Amino acid sequence: MEQDHLAESLNDLFTNVSTMIRGELQETNNVLVLVEKMNTRVAEEYKGFGDVASGLRIFVEQLKSKSGSFDEYVQQIDTIEQQVTEFEAVISMLDEYVSLLESKVQSAYQIPPS
Repeated sequence: MEQDHLAESLNDLFTNVSTMIRGELQETNNVLVLVEKMNTRVAEEYKGFGDVASGLRIFVEQLKSKSGSFDEYVQQIDTIEQQVTEFEAVISMLDEYVSLLESKVQSAYQIPPS
């Protein structure tokens, strides 16, 4: 009878250890399933980031091609700005010359300055 009790106790021990190991394995399996789902979700996110990066790359290439066509206009604007500066200098010289002529005419006809 004592041997039956010992066998029953050992059977209970093995059953409990088996249940514990099964629980540990199930927990590990649940963690692995969760990690797999997380990896799938992260992969989807990165795929979305890849799509965004691809779109940005195309956008940057379009901007580069547009800026290349603007370079010609920028050069023309710079040329016009330089010509305007030179024109302003000529106008300033003409203004001084006209003022000098006005002074000479006034002194020649002795017109009092206004």
